Amino acid sequence: MIKLQVIGNLGKDALVNNVNGKTVINFNVAHTERYKDAQGNQKDRTTWVDCSYWTDRTAVAPYLKKGTQVYVEGTPDVRSYTTTDGRNGASLTLRIASVQLLGAKPSGSNQGGGSEQSGESQSTGDQNTTSSDATSMDDLPF
Repeated sequence: MIKLQVIGNLGKDALVNNVNGKTVINFNVAHTERYKDAQGNQKDRTTWVDCSYWTDRTAVAPYLKKGTQVYVEGTPDVRSYTTTDGRNGASLTLRIASVQLLGAKPSGSNQGGGSEQSGESQSTGDQNTTSSDATSMDDLPF
């Protein structure tokens, strides 16, 4: 068995679709690594991962918004196809087994909230206790 784990930010809002009577949530995750090239210059390399989450637990979908940081794990799903001009092609999708919301969108975005809860497990990476909408630990439902 091959298992992949990715931590990154959503590139766009998730889409919920029905395929042959089953529910799938599709989204993509970007993971950026920083490294130094041979000359010592700082470089960024971003890898995009297409994800499909086959589940009936769609309560997490409204929280999968562009910019949200997530942890996903699952197995790779390779699909081969023939293009319209007759060439063979392949695509790689991560078939999600588990998704966790790690934090709010970057501070430049005002849509949604930072500490929303869903039916999925969630961990907030950075809790700002000076904010007027911060919740004390005694008020959390878990």
